[in-house]
Parts: sequence; structure tokens; C-alpha cells
Amino acid sequence: MKLETVIYEKKEDVAIIRFNRPKVLNAVNRQLTADFLAALRAAEADPGVKVLIVKGEGRAFCSGDDLSEDKTTATPEEGLRAINTLQDTTRTMLRMGKPIIGAIHGYALGAGCEWAMDCDIRIAAEGTKFGFPETSVGATITNAGTKILPLLVGMGRAKELALTGDRIDARQAEQWGLVNKVVPLEELDFAAMEMAKKIAKNSVLATHLTKTALNQGVYQDYEQVLEHETRDVMIAIMTFEAAQRAKAVLEKTKKKD
Repeated sequence: MKLETVIYEKKEDVAIIRFNRPKVLNAVNRQLTADFLAALRAAEADPGVKVLIVKGEGRAFCSGDDLSEDKTTATPEEGLRAINTLQDTTRTMLRMGKPIIGAIHGYALGAGCEWAMDCDIRIAAEGTKFGFPETSVGATITNAGTKILPLLVGMGRAKELALTGDRIDARQAEQWGLVNKVVPLEELDFAAMEMAKKIAKNSVLATHLTKTALNQGVYQDYEQVLEHETRDVMIAIMTFEAAQRAKAVLEKTKKKD
């Protein structure tokens, strides 16, 4: 698949999507947004892809909005269409049953930080800077960031980050729950791929159901969650794959005994 500002490749059952505007630290313009959406949809539609990794080329994951792109000349319809395309990237990432791992380095600012939060698991390189500069440039947060950020770090810290525009480093982001783990830069790609391989070994159906349940469960009451879990476990355990996996575990346990 040929894209102008994104590199899309597959390594066995893992799709790797790389933002590819390194000269501007992968700043987000309309072309990058459209290309990212196309890559996400391609990975979602490919039955051979079990896990996605999202990362950036060059010195940064994604530095946020490209301020050099003139948006004042766009008609209201064009502007709305561009924003909806941006929001569609998040819709696709959250809806997709396939787990997404963010391999984050350098800078994850604005939309870059929002896309990182849209990933299911975030692995950051030491020294990475995270932040939301939107209010300092007269903009506001997108990509469901106003909902996901408080879920990850709590409302107080979310407001601090969003309203001040301050940046935090990878270690503080880990302490606050914004990222799952921090590794040296030279180990980032390996750590992301190892995580992807670990997930890819599991049942595709069970993984899909689990990601969906976790994404929806935080917005449901307990009775809705219990009903959702009951439905999912009945769907999962009735499959041939589940029976085979259970049999393999039992046989392995017997050998240890």
C-alpha cells in the first residue's frame, strides 16, 4: 500500500504503522491524517493482522498539529471534513478488536499524545516528552482525549496537563499512568514487538472480545458489565479453538506433575 506520509508494513501477523514526516517531527497535517486512517483501516480489514504497532520515524513519535498548514483558507465544510477525518482515526482505533501498541519516543504532543492514548498499550522511550499545547495555540483537544486522559491519569492531572500546556517526561508519564512502561530508546522497537508477539499468540476471538469489553465496561454499570461478560464467555468457550487451547494447557500441566 502506497501512502505519502505513513509507512505501512507487516511482519508476520503484526502490522507496523510509522508516521513518516521526520523533518517536521511527524507533525500532523491533513495528508498524514488521511494516510494514517487508510493504514488503520487496511490493518483492520486484513485477517492476517493480529496486532498493530504505531510509531514515528526520525526523532519523534508525533509532535502534534502542523502549524504551518494554513487552515484559515478552508471553507467551513472543508474544515469540518478534516476534523471528522481526524476523529475517524480514533473511532477506528477504539472500535478495532485488534490490540494496538504505541512505541513512543522523542515527542508525543497534542494529536500525537492523543493518538498514543488511543493505543491499548503504550511503551515509551526514556526522555520522551508528553503534553497538550492546544490551549497555547488557540485550539482544543481532539481524538477523545478529553475522555481518555482523565481515565488514564485522573481528572486533576488531566486538567493540569490540558490547561497549562506543560510537558512531562516518560518517567512521570509512567508514574501517572499515561504510559505502561519505559525502556531505553535502543530497546523500544524490540519491546514493542515482543509485546505484540505475546498478544498475537493468544486467541484472536478472545482478544477481540476482551479489548471490546474493557473499552465499553468503564462506561457501563455493574449489571451491564456482568451481562456483557456472560455473553462473551459463552461465545468464546463454545469455539473449537477454546477447546483445543484448554486441552493443550491440561496436557502441559499433566507433564509438569
